Amino acid sequence: MTIGTAASARTLGRKAGKLVVGNWKLHGSLAGNEALLGDLLASPVLSAPGVTAAVCVPFPYLAQCQVRLSGQVLGFGAQDVSAQVGGAYTGEVSAPMIAEFGAQFVIVGHSERRTYHGETDAGVAAKTVRVLDAGMTPIVCVGETLAEREAGETKAVVARQLDAVLAALTVAQAVRIVVAYEPVWAIGTGKTATSAEAQEVHAHLRSLLRAKGESVTDVAVLYGGSVKPDNAAELFSMADVDGGLIGGAALKAADFLAICEAGLPR
Repeated sequence: MTIGTAASARTLGRKAGKLVVGNWKLHGSLAGNEALLGDLLASPVLSAPGVTAAVCVPFPYLAQCQVRLSGQVLGFGAQDVSAQVGGAYTGEVSAPMIAEFGAQFVIVGHSERRTYHGETDAGVAAKTVRVLDAGMTPIVCVGETLAEREAGETKAVVARQLDAVLAALTVAQAVRIVVAYEPVWAIGTGKTATSAEAQEVHAHLRSLLRAKGESVTDVAVLYGGSVKPDNAAELFSMADVDGGLIGGAALKAADFLAICEAGLPR
């Protein structure tokens, strides 16, 4: 179940089983990371067939993950990337730089990037292309705010966000992405979309992927919105929920492993 290096990253479709990705956000330390990764790697859960797991870490810890996770069953990646490949862009980190560490994944368009840094749909599309060009898998995030949900705009919002990305890709590129639906109102709030609500949006996203091309239909669509050990199994049981993008629970080995275990075939 080894995922491989960026240069050999395989397509992660829904037929490959559940995909569980931890987003550490602005957390971590060298010592704390070592303990967490050690606990994760010591568990037989990550070696079980039917689930693929990875963690997306702050840029400074990519080197630590390269050393600790090379050849292991736990993949890793970054939480953002520049839309630029190089040049006078102080503070930016390019996709080729990230790929040099052997990362397999990069999160693009997370709601916190859209909200706090003003990222646009076009910018997210550009970043997606950069990640693909560097041989990695972009995890493209889409999701609506509470106001948009209450206004009945959920499907229109996620369609606008995903279609902007798909329009920038060929079919051959589109089959290599992962999509994550993260209702903004359920991130870090303790609120979670019901399994039925998640399934409804995921089915809509699946239809948008299918419209791009039949081969794109099986792109993995993850749910990200306060996934916890006690709700993961129900969420993962939905027909179009192919795994999870995990926030706070990814910082605790026991919780993250329990969520991964919930994704194992029953």
